[in-house]
Amino acid sequence: MNRTFRLRPGRSRLPTGAEVGLLLVTAVWGATFLVVKDATVGMPVFSFLTWRFAVAAVVMAAIRPSVVRRVDRGTLGRGAAAGCLLGMAYILQTLGLQDTSAAVSGFLTGLFVVLTPLLAWLLFRQRLSPLAWTAALTATAGLALITLSGVSFGSGEALTLLCAVCFALHLLALGRWSPGRDAYALTVVQLATAALICLIGTVPHGVRIPHDAGSWTAVLVTAVLASAFAYMVQTWAQKHVTATQAAVILTMEPVFAGLFAVFAGGEHLTFSILAGGALVVAAMFLVEVPGSTSVASGTSGTSGTPRPTSRQRIRRGMSAGR
Repeated sequence: MNRTFRLRPGRSRLPTGAEVGLLLVTAVWGATFLVVKDATVGMPVFSFLTWRFAVAAVVMAAIRPSVVRRVDRGTLGRGAAAGCLLGMAYILQTLGLQDTSAAVSGFLTGLFVVLTPLLAWLLFRQRLSPLAWTAALTATAGLALITLSGVSFGSGEALTLLCAVCFALHLLALGRWSPGRDAYALTVVQLATAALICLIGTVPHGVRIPHDAGSWTAVLVTAVLASAFAYMVQTWAQKHVTATQAAVILTMEPVFAGLFAVFAGGEHLTFSILAGGALVVAAMFLVEVPGSTSVASGTSGTSGTPRPTSRQRIRRGMSAGR
């Protein structure tokens, strides 16, 4: 039986704490590429991701040791499932980047904003209004302007599209499983599982230890800020916002990446970045229109290559930073 979920009548247009939290997460993900864009050139990406998620899980457990006692069977199972989706998303993105450009990878990964409501309908028979679909498609158009300069479709693109499916499923999973559960404990299980999944990618060559201060800085910054903090906030926030709202808000990541690249990285602000950012912001306002329909509440590596273009550097840093 189809179900239509509506925002409560008279709902305020002002951002909620959960929405502000998600926006802060995208800002963190957009900013971290400045730290990691060079670190991953001298360190295998799978090793980098393994260290990043493992350190994040350990840090969170060390800050609140009692979290171990709060991991019941339900939290363990659901957190492990969400962590598998998260880890697989990064693995598929990394493998896809071997055969496609960073810009195309960024656009295809960002298609989770459309795949989220589509999968919600296919899996749960949850419907969206035309207005909500317009918001999702508007955000996708903004992503295309920010990241895309050309497109072809082969094995790399196929793997990256599967990566977007995993991110969409991760978003939906958190939306269905976060309510009623300890967000902190659920996040620790997710991160530990993602570390184990990424560890699989290191099998051919083994896990490489960060070799210098720059690599360790990148690991610690992405572990503490872009993983532990960001995914805990996301897990908590998805108790309070719909999947469509979360998906659209998370498309602000490339907008923040572009802004940080301009103001801190010396990049040039192009018309396509401005226009794409404007479309993404417009999409965020569309999903806030009272009376719009949305699904039930309920996301989240690169390798060294020759020096990329400005737009590719933005997208590459986001891949490793997020």
